[in-house]
Amino acid sequence: MSELSITSPAYEMSFGRRDYEFLKELGLGHRNLGCYVSGVWQGSGPVVVTSNPADNQPIAEVMEASMADYDQAMQACAHATKMWMQIPAPKRGEVVRQIGDALRTKLHHLGRLVSLEMGKILAEGIGEVQEIIDMCDFAVGLSRQLNGSVIPSERPNHTMLEMWNPLGIVGVITAFNFPCAVLGWNACIALVCGNSVVWKGAPTTPLVTIALTKIIAGVLEKNNLPGAIFTAFCGGSQIGEAIAKDTRIPLVSFTGSSKVGLMIQKTVNERYGKCLLELSGNNAIIVMDDADIELAVRAVLFAAVGTAGQRCTTCRRLLLHESIYQKVLSRLIDVYKQVKVGNPLEKGILCGPLHTPASLENFVKGIEKIKSQGGKIVTGGNIIDSEGNFVQPTIVEISPNADIVKEELFAPVLYVMKFQNLKEAIEINNSVPQGLSSSIFTRRPEIIFKWIGPHGSDCGIVNVNIPTNGAEIGGAFGGEKATGGGREAGSDSWKQYMRRSTCTINYGSELPLAQGINFGSKTRTRCINVKQKPRMKECRTRRVEERLPGFGFEMYLFDDGTKST
Repeated sequence: MSELSITSPAYEMSFGRRDYEFLKELGLGHRNLGCYVSGVWQGSGPVVVTSNPADNQPIAEVMEASMADYDQAMQACAHATKMWMQIPAPKRGEVVRQIGDALRTKLHHLGRLVSLEMGKILAEGIGEVQEIIDMCDFAVGLSRQLNGSVIPSERPNHTMLEMWNPLGIVGVITAFNFPCAVLGWNACIALVCGNSVVWKGAPTTPLVTIALTKIIAGVLEKNNLPGAIFTAFCGGSQIGEAIAKDTRIPLVSFTGSSKVGLMIQKTVNERYGKCLLELSGNNAIIVMDDADIELAVRAVLFAAVGTAGQRCTTCRRLLLHESIYQKVLSRLIDVYKQVKVGNPLEKGILCGPLHTPASLENFVKGIEKIKSQGGKIVTGGNIIDSEGNFVQPTIVEISPNADIVKEELFAPVLYVMKFQNLKEAIEINNSVPQGLSSSIFTRRPEIIFKWIGPHGSDCGIVNVNIPTNGAEIGGAFGGEKATGGGREAGSDSWKQYMRRSTCTINYGSELPLAQGINFGSKTRTRCINVKQKPRMKECRTRRVEERLPGFGFEMYLFDDGTKST
């Protein structure tokens, strides 16, 4: 964020640039309120200026949320949630379908904003918005498939079933590298499951937060629904901490570093809330001796250089079989030299800037650490002299045991190392604290099934012959170990956004206990024969109450209330 004065000529001229005119189509202006509270835009917190990472020039001003804004928003959200969760799930799905359609009309404008404010190339920016649209489509179908189970009961005249009900409010805290897609993974599912959503977008991409919220708010308004069903904040750590501590929010989804995620998890756990964590990745691609080398090189290029190395699924470690090591490395160096680095909105650019000047400093420090730990810079390794935050895509030869290799350097830096056999490659893959994504290139079935099996990769995403990044929304997205263990998007991830109740229903007139337990008595119904009981004028139903062993008698309870032994 820039501290530039909002009255400075530089600020006014920046927003007036011709290439910024599209921002008006998204409802953005020179000055923007950064809080959507109960259907109203407001903001009484600090004023910040968001910048373009390609030139570090200001784009627009945003007034962030204050704690007063937060408190007001949460009261309204809690009230709206009670109404929203009573709407049938397919009707909620219809609202999400309309959100998807609204996004389609703004696909290119919003994608361009993602590229402008975050720094990823335009194709990736548009692709990120398309990912939310895909999530909306997925969620619409899901709204008619939030199915529970009917479970056979061991007791007569009993049935067991599972009921899935909304949690209430879902808090979503997202990161700068996917400023809107991660919101889509969470919000689309949370909404059809009957939850309201409270979103704190990344503090360095507030315009994306505002623009996306305006689209969602328009759909809610069109359907005469309370705006508080979807609440959004632009703000810093104070708002994030408030969400983590708020007992009105049973589930907090956090995307960010492992360090901050651990703090969030501790805070939420202390109040017995639930966390869905998507944290750091340190992803490896293994290239076996039988691999299609050209296929592998193309995959590595996208995985390591795409989004300037700022995806959680970016390939950071490349493991090459010793027999093809030099061949693959030489080919990779050739394609790296052809990568165009520059303004992400320009045609032909494959690598945009790092997101902030602080990211640039981290790159420089990372290169220094690499060299001090025995790493050899094969290509790249330098800052590109410009007004923006550009660096050279970098390849490093280094030992898998170096400390820097265990860390996540959020930049286009690829560590290359060799291995002798599959066992060694898997051990290297699994040797880091993180466990998000991994991939192997091979044609041998026995290797493929070893890789995806219990003695293979320990990651949440285990690929074959594709990059570590670019996941589809149909599968559950997430990782193990220091990546946090959360799962978002497809498959059965929806279950994390609902409360499961196991219900046992007795539709009979007796009370048998599970596991055959006899707790003092049990009853059964049978008919008395008139000849056995002469005083009865007709056959009457009696209930036999069997006493504890050793009592030696039965008590008959007749329908007319009389008793007999």
